[in-house]
Amino acid sequence: MLNRVILIGRLTKDPELRYTPTGIATTTFTLAVDRPFTSQGGEREADFLSIVTWRQLAETCANYLKKGRLTAVEGRVQVRNYENSEGKRIYVTEIVADNVRFLESNRDNQRDPNEPDHRRNYDKDPFADDGKPIDIDDDDLPF
Repeated sequence: MLNRVILIGRLTKDPELRYTPTGIATTTFTLAVDRPFTSQGGEREADFLSIVTWRQLAETCANYLKKGRLTAVEGRVQVRNYENSEGKRIYVTEIVADNVRFLESNRDNQRDPNEPDHRRNYDKDPFADDGKPIDIDDDDLPF
């Protein structure tokens, strides 16, 4: 038997990080995944899937994922149920992710105001001055 899911979509809102009473991190977020076809009206439709992550992966997702970010999720489908306050049985289908890939960088020309200044240098193209002489001192050479 096999229960494996791979999804690529965009987050509908920022992830929510919580901790269990025993201190285990868990994050939930919703991934909007386009359907591979259009409706009769020619409109694109999407499925909105609940994603759950645990432990270190949960903390990583909470720290780096944001609303709208293109993300790949790999995991398994889980169906759980509970009884609500009215005595009605509620079924919840969710994806328990064991691998999450960030498919876009955070460098979309909009710097995060909380990002430290030293990280901004990574956004610069190191080859932007291509064709111009580079001044290198002999002391800088490793040989």
